[in-house]
Amino acid sequence: MKLLDIILLSLAAFFVIIGIYEVMTVGIGQAYWLIMMATMLFFAYTLRKKK
Repeated sequence: MKLLDIILLSLAAFFVIIGIYEVMTVGIGQAYWLIMMATMLFFAYTLRKKK
């Protein structure tokens, strides 16, 4: 696993954890961008792993 893969996966996990916390406190409308950022980073990670 390369350094960029580790960074992408770590950032995705970070945004998932913060997103879940924000959903519980302020609702899905305010935390939507965090969940989408985590999804985009995870997709970027999986695309890099397939190559």
